[in-house]
Amino acid sequence: MTDRMLIRGGTVLSMDPAIGDLPRGDVLIEDDKIVAVDTEIAADAEVVDATGRIVLPGFVDTHRHTWEAAIRGCAPNATLDDYFVEVLDTFAPVYRPEDVYASNLAGSLECLNAGITTLVDWSHINNTPEHPDAAVSALRDSGIRSLYAYGSANLSLADYWFDSTIAIPGDDVRRIRDTYFSSDDGLLTMGLATRGPGFCTEEVVRSEWALARELDLPLTVHVAMGRLAGRFGMVATLHEYDLLGPDTTFVHCCHFSEEEWRLVKDSGGRVSVAPQVEVQMGHGWPPVRKALRLGLRPSLSIDVVTTVPGDMFTQMRSAFGTDRARVHEEKYEPNEQVPKDVLTAQEMLHAATVDGAYVAGLEDKVGTLSPGKQADVVLIDATALNVAPVVDPVAAVVLCADVSNVDTVVVAGSVRKRDGRLLADIDAARSGVERSRDYLLDAVATAKSA
Repeated sequence: MTDRMLIRGGTVLSMDPAIGDLPRGDVLIEDDKIVAVDTEIAADAEVVDATGRIVLPGFVDTHRHTWEAAIRGCAPNATLDDYFVEVLDTFAPVYRPEDVYASNLAGSLECLNAGITTLVDWSHINNTPEHPDAAVSALRDSGIRSLYAYGSANLSLADYWFDSTIAIPGDDVRRIRDTYFSSDDGLLTMGLATRGPGFCTEEVVRSEWALARELDLPLTVHVAMGRLAGRFGMVATLHEYDLLGPDTTFVHCCHFSEEEWRLVKDSGGRVSVAPQVEVQMGHGWPPVRKALRLGLRPSLSIDVVTTVPGDMFTQMRSAFGTDRARVHEEKYEPNEQVPKDVLTAQEMLHAATVDGAYVAGLEDKVGTLSPGKQADVVLIDATALNVAPVVDPVAAVVLCADVSNVDTVVVAGSVRKRDGRLLADIDAARSGVERSRDYLLDAVATAKSA
């Protein structure tokens, strides 16, 4: 029997240029796919009344260390340099598999609650073989769509982040691939989260890139962030190693040279920007406009909830506001016209949806409300006082709405949030991260006193 759902009478932001925006439109879902988007659809289906709602594709977060949910807010004032010490060299070494599970479950449910239907889980917490099993199991149990990016262990800052000679274990990556990702057709897919040049020796870099390509896994790597990391010239080094390719996502990119931007573009590489973290922790200016003007398709990501909020509304506004402020500051002269080459609200929504799907390697499945694609759909309550009255629905989403306005969330045709209520055992998820928090704080205190 076919399950059919008709989302009726909403303001539809399809993000599909062939369909456009519909001031009043319907979206018909059959099983896990969108089958029609039009001004009015007649169908025998369960009807979701979208009157007063803005209907759009689910947001895509292309880089989040989801395992850190149990230590949310632990480093509010941290710079990037502080983060390496306060989180990666303090909390990460004492993480147990159950802490990873609790964090990934609560973190994924947090995403769904905020309208993020696709998550790239940048999981560099594989301290034992049981850690990746826990991470993947939690993603699966949450019901989110996710690319699980298998990363390194984090048992020692010195061993894993300073010219590291320790490669990601190929045998365990193969085990996880065979156990959980025998097919690329499900909600979960797999990638490799590598540290790259500057953090690893050439031998390690080459071995990890070779492993990813042997298993046909996309790569994701942090590059050109902070006062010091830009010195590595990581993309130029990868070019010297002949490793650049369209299968690689470059995260942050704040201190790229012009040559490195060209190398990324020419190789077909992809870009993930984490605006709030970048301006708050000192990575550098979020290069969304730079990437766009070069013809790239930058996406947005949250990065770490140890220090910033975990929703896409924050990221869209941070990128939008900081970039425009930077342009105005650099270009402003008395009595001269305000610069026109600034980011737009439409570009930010594009980055948070369709370009996010592209960067995650899932553009053929999600990112737009298009017939044939997976039914990942979000409804925003536009009747709330912080959103109403709607003049421009794109502006309403990008500049007015927040998590409280996310009314309904659908992933692959399954409703994960309805009428503002997440359809999950929230109490159990919260209890899990609270137990992990208590354990982790005690373990860190004990280690410091030893």
